[in-house]
Amino acid sequence: MHDPFPFPAPHFLQRAIAPLADRLGSATLPLHVHEVIFAFALYSAVGRVISPRLSAYLCPQTYPHLNKRTKINWDVHVVSLAQSIIICTMALWVIFFDQERADANWRGRLWGYTGAGGLVQAFAMGYFLWDLIMCAVHIDIFGWGMLAHAISAVTVFSLGFRPFVNYYGPIFLLYELSSPTLNFHWFLDKLNMTGSAAQLVNGVALMVTFFSCRLVWGAWNSYLVFGDMWQAISHGNVNTHSIIPELGSSGNVAFDGGDTMFQSEMMRFAGKKEVPIWLMLAYFGANLVLNVLNYYWFGKMIETIRKRFDPPFGTKGIGMTKEKAEIPLGDMVVESDVRVGRGVYANGRKSVEIEKREVRSRRNR
Repeated sequence: MHDPFPFPAPHFLQRAIAPLADRLGSATLPLHVHEVIFAFALYSAVGRVISPRLSAYLCPQTYPHLNKRTKINWDVHVVSLAQSIIICTMALWVIFFDQERADANWRGRLWGYTGAGGLVQAFAMGYFLWDLIMCAVHIDIFGWGMLAHAISAVTVFSLGFRPFVNYYGPIFLLYELSSPTLNFHWFLDKLNMTGSAAQLVNGVALMVTFFSCRLVWGAWNSYLVFGDMWQAISHGNVNTHSIIPELGSSGNVAFDGGDTMFQSEMMRFAGKKEVPIWLMLAYFGANLVLNVLNYYWFGKMIETIRKRFDPPFGTKGIGMTKEKAEIPLGDMVVESDVRVGRGVYANGRKSVEIEKREVRSRRNR
């Protein structure tokens, strides 16, 4: 399927990016560099312009009164929400309607390329570049873990422009189907709707989508991509041009058991390829870590959501600790007993819930 973006990359932009693309081995990057820039500009505009204005209009009692740190976090969640909707829509469209991609064999799944798949790759790259800059600039807010995640995402998705496992890009981007409910969970907390019926419904939807998309769908397709890599390693060096026979009178190509002419077009950037053992091990290790983290986060997510609600289904108030604070006030000291519940959000950030406060005063001696 051809790239459906309204206009191709300008020639001057293709020439400008060509040396970097050659150095990185990213053959298809010049064809999609304008889409990467467009996506980066789009998400920057959402974070800097659209989110502050729209949030102040929709939530006038909350957003304008947030401190600077929380406003930045809020705007990042708005961008994440917008990106997840855009990228999942594009990924599903390519999965269902790109016939070249649908008919790919294992070689096509590893080294094949279609314009529509490249568009999805470009929009994902634009977002991850934006995310990388945000995490680097606001390291005090998002932490080193989120920065490492952003660097990893940029690195992995940049390989799609070689092209390499371009087929699996839209598949793994469907992880983002769980992001809208995750973002809404955060927003509901900030809107003082913690423990509400809306958060309960959203929490159930969050657990269902997270489990389905990340644990089931993600694990199964991780198995499939490593199966394709193992096929490549078993065949040794694969020259994809040499295995495309000459056209017959029918205009079709017998390509690994009956694939048609568009396979040769799909493989036009493949050349002589191989999957080194180190690359397979690197992908296997990264995928294993991500899948283990997903299972860990799912457990934490259940724990965090339950803390929002009363027993028997929730654990609100259970395991709360009592802490004492002394606040000097002139010649008096105010003693405060605070019941504090500590939890962890699904993204790993810690939360503190104050349930009750008892205040006494005594003479400062």
